[in-house]
Amino acid sequence: MRHNNTGLPQGQQQPNGQRKAQKSRPRRPPDRLRTVHETSAGGLVIDGIDGPKELQVAALIGRIDRRGRMLWSLPKGHIELGETAEQTAIREVAEETGVQGSVLAALGSIDYWFVTEGRRVHKTVHHYLMRFLGGELSDEDVEVTEVAWVPFKELPSRLAYADERRLAEVAGELIDRLHADGPAALPPLPRTAPRRRAQTHSHTRNRRPDERAQPQPGRRTNGCGQGP
Repeated sequence: MRHNNTGLPQGQQQPNGQRKAQKSRPRRPPDRLRTVHETSAGGLVIDGIDGPKELQVAALIGRIDRRGRMLWSLPKGHIELGETAEQTAIREVAEETGVQGSVLAALGSIDYWFVTEGRRVHKTVHHYLMRFLGGELSDEDVEVTEVAWVPFKELPSRLAYADERRLAEVAGELIDRLHADGPAALPPLPRTAPRRRAQTHSHTRNRRPDERAQPQPGRRTNGCGQGP
């Protein structure tokens, strides 16, 4: 008697359940990345904000990226336990540039997704327009390569990231309102409560999502919204 490759007589078929059991192979469960949320704050500090725009300068920080390029951006950092977003903006500006500033108005928020160290990170950064109060530029912060006062009119060409260039446009509109109608014309600051829990910080603070190998699709606000 001839047999087929199942060991059964030819013409006799193996039950469906047995065939499936024979062909099935154990599958690896899909890798699931842990999602974490990080929140930072920073500011655009303007010296001479009450004077003519052609004399106004803004404090920027510069960092060298992996390609050796100098990228200029706004100072910013993580909101720590017990801090409001405005307090963080003031502290981070002082730490990264050496100058002191006071918050005048919210510029907006930027948020994006990226993957690092096996985690999927959703990061939100709140930005503020700030008045220069005093101090001298310093690049002592280990994460900063250079700091500089940049003429306000040069911000569109100097800032490396489109989101922050749009924030500079919002700043220009707010400064015009300040000159025309005084501080009362500025929009009220959104309420922010002190952070109650410490947040998990990624170790990619000085990189933006376009410099990472595994960017994730997500929403990005252009500076006109408040973000989550």
